[in-house]
Amino acid sequence: MTADTDWNAFVPGEVFSIQEQADGPLAGLTMSVKDLFDIAGHATGAGNPDWRASHAVPLQHAELFQSLLNAGARFVGKTITEELAYSLVGENVHYGTPVNPHNPDCIPGGSSSGAAAAAAAGLCDFSIGTDTAGSVRLPASFCGLWGFRPTHGVLSTQGVVPLAPSFDTPGWMSKSWDHFLRVGSVLLPPDQQGREFGHLKLALPEDIWGLVHPGFGKALKPFTDRIARLFNGEVKDPLSQGRLIDWQDPFRLVQGHEAWSMHGPWIRSQKPQLGPGIKERFEWASTINDEQAQVARADMLKNVAVVNAYLEGAVICLPTVSYLAPQKGHASSAEDRTNALTLLSLASMAGLPQITMPLAVLDGKALGLSLMSRRFSDRQLLSLPQQFPGLQYQP
Repeated sequence: MTADTDWNAFVPGEVFSIQEQADGPLAGLTMSVKDLFDIAGHATGAGNPDWRASHAVPLQHAELFQSLLNAGARFVGKTITEELAYSLVGENVHYGTPVNPHNPDCIPGGSSSGAAAAAAAGLCDFSIGTDTAGSVRLPASFCGLWGFRPTHGVLSTQGVVPLAPSFDTPGWMSKSWDHFLRVGSVLLPPDQQGREFGHLKLALPEDIWGLVHPGFGKALKPFTDRIARLFNGEVKDPLSQGRLIDWQDPFRLVQGHEAWSMHGPWIRSQKPQLGPGIKERFEWASTINDEQAQVARADMLKNVAVVNAYLEGAVICLPTVSYLAPQKGHASSAEDRTNALTLLSLASMAGLPQITMPLAVLDGKALGLSLMSRRFSDRQLLSLPQQFPGLQYQP
């Protein structure tokens, strides 16, 4: 393993070891966890020194973390997160930006930036992060990792700092397919959806694929063609009637309203130092009133119903993110950010499981391909890549 000084993945002073079981299904594997998870005897920082200083040191482990220890995994450190997990870039003004091991000159993506860097650099076998609006999926895609966002609610958030509880879920990343699968086998409950995917269509909705950068379709077509052989045909019917780009607006409002409900009182009382982007995002969130949030939630649920109906007959295949990782210091365009959130918010608002797969490289950068399926089909979705004919997984 290389030293963390090469990658800036871990919170300063938070590289230490815990192992409670010598055997179990995860025995021999090392893990890191995002600095939103409580670890007994260690302050939870949530990416912000003022948060760390103003909250009591937890007396017990977060429930999910404890379950991984019980399965035999060995913990090796807490990873940097963007402040209160409210960004997708991966930068942290207090602790610095974790290095993207796949493309060191590019951002790692966030908010689980340190988790992605640690897994991609080989500092651990798998990383636990959280995903509210793409914070596992986007950094996994940018750093060339397997990443999984489970059905909302199937994994415990007890002992995890929230952002927007309607969408928050733990998730995990790994460079190794085998390690990735082993973690899911431990964490995921039995599926509640019994129908086999082979009876469904593989959907590549034209309105989704129309939002991604040129070149993605050609780079990913060899993989989508092979994946399609496992399904009962392929469809490209759009999800929306020409307004998919608008779907992220009500999601953002609901997310922002919940984020301010969670952290507004602390921000007002403590007046913490928040970094650029995070500060302005919370300021905007503070302006969303209850009536606006209620209307936005109603609009969002209408879109959720459309997605759920679409998934009755299909599994959706899409690029994980609409653009490639930008270079450090070169912010992505507003159009790219909007398109990316449109793609990422689909699983978030509907509470769906989504797997991102490190199958392709374009212009030297990692390009993740995702599959998204109905709620409570997590294990089925996780095992699907085992069946792909002839796919070569990128290291």
